[in-house]
Amino acid sequence: MKKIALIPIDNRPVCYTLPKQIADIDDEIEVILPERKHLGGLTKPANILALLDWLEKLPDVDYVIISLDTIAYGGLVSSRRSEESFDSIKSRVTLLKNILQHKKCKTLAFSSVMRISNNNINEEEKEYWADYGQKIFEYSYNLHKMEKTLDSELNNKCMCISARIPQEVLDDYLMTRNRNFRINMLYLDLLSQKVFDTLVFSKDDCAEYGLNVKEANVLKEKIKERNLNAFVKTGADEIPLSLLSRAVIDGKNVKIAHVFLSPVSIGKISKYEDISVLESVKSQIELSGATYSSPEFADLILYVNNFKKQQGEIVMDVFEPGNDNDFKPANRPYFVADILNANGADNIFVSSLLENNLADTNFYGYTAWNTTGNTLGSAICTALTKYLARDVDNTAFKKLQMIRFLDDWAYQGKIRQKMKRKFVFVDVDYVTRKMRPYEKTLSEKLKFYPTKVEYSFPWDRSFEIEVSIE
Repeated sequence: MKKIALIPIDNRPVCYTLPKQIADIDDEIEVILPERKHLGGLTKPANILALLDWLEKLPDVDYVIISLDTIAYGGLVSSRRSEESFDSIKSRVTLLKNILQHKKCKTLAFSSVMRISNNNINEEEKEYWADYGQKIFEYSYNLHKMEKTLDSELNNKCMCISARIPQEVLDDYLMTRNRNFRINMLYLDLLSQKVFDTLVFSKDDCAEYGLNVKEANVLKEKIKERNLNAFVKTGADEIPLSLLSRAVIDGKNVKIAHVFLSPVSIGKISKYEDISVLESVKSQIELSGATYSSPEFADLILYVNNFKKQQGEIVMDVFEPGNDNDFKPANRPYFVADILNANGADNIFVSSLLENNLADTNFYGYTAWNTTGNTLGSAICTALTKYLARDVDNTAFKKLQMIRFLDDWAYQGKIRQKMKRKFVFVDVDYVTRKMRPYEKTLSEKLKFYPTKVEYSFPWDRSFEIEVSIE
């Protein structure tokens, strides 16, 4: 039995329940989690001392996967909102260091490079983002671009933008960024001291330029200079799943080949990312611990339903034409990453996919979760876990697939927008009623018949839904 402890980013289903749902595919893997009540949410930070106490008292395990944002700030959202000083946060990181130095296991840790969202939505940011978020993004973008391109005209543009942001707001924002960056640099020292075995810095909501991109580049340079086992990766919420993949692989050689359904557009860049689709796929395979291979020598085939011109986004009413051909996979182990859209499945593609025998042993999973990185990281983790299991728990695998199809396809791809047009707030009864036909379809296709399916909205917003199956 391989035991893997995980301190997630927060209490969302994709962060808390999804890793265990994947691990359940293999009876010889146990994912151990702290109580969900101790983790942070949208407005409430984690109970950090309770989590540190849980970690300290944890029985022997093989791996510990840790969201450093959770320990340092109380979660990913809290990392952007926290008003605490560098010294206060550093003291908690020191407590973590002391605990880990007494653990006889491999520690895989990850931390975020603080994002800069290109909008005035302050749901996950400080309050002033509602008035100045777009301007702060423009200031950050042009300041970094000016430094990179040495374009003197951009200096005047930066000054004009900063003049429209109150000085106390800009000062607070830059102070928060600098504090988080200093904490990230501190993690490199802990990696040098062997406190961590692997360290990942995640880049969430990226653009070509920005202070976040600048910080990520500095981290890359320091990692290279010091020859450290660390990565800087585009993505965020899927990173713990990528690290779970590394723990599951545990040094084994698994070869993955990618097949793009729109091969001419693999150089296109997805929304919320700063690298091409091809680079994103290769990066996610690398981080998982697997190796890239040509299809004829691969253990697993990854089919990528990618976009031709630009990635669609159903929730923003941005639609991209799908790939025309019917989907017929090769007669060998395969899995699917559906990235035609951010935040929802390609309905035409799923209709074609469902015409195949998903109860066949060659099917290793489908995902269309949020961003390209989210989709790839979770799809790869699922496929690797099933592939490496000596005795696959097919009931657990089918349960996981039903949850992913109900979430990514039925809810995100079809029902969410209808609910938003009909109701001001989320409506569980409406969603439950609309989901029933999809439950029936998927039961028939997956040959999986649950006794109960329930839905909830853990953060009281439409963005994430929790699908519970018995």
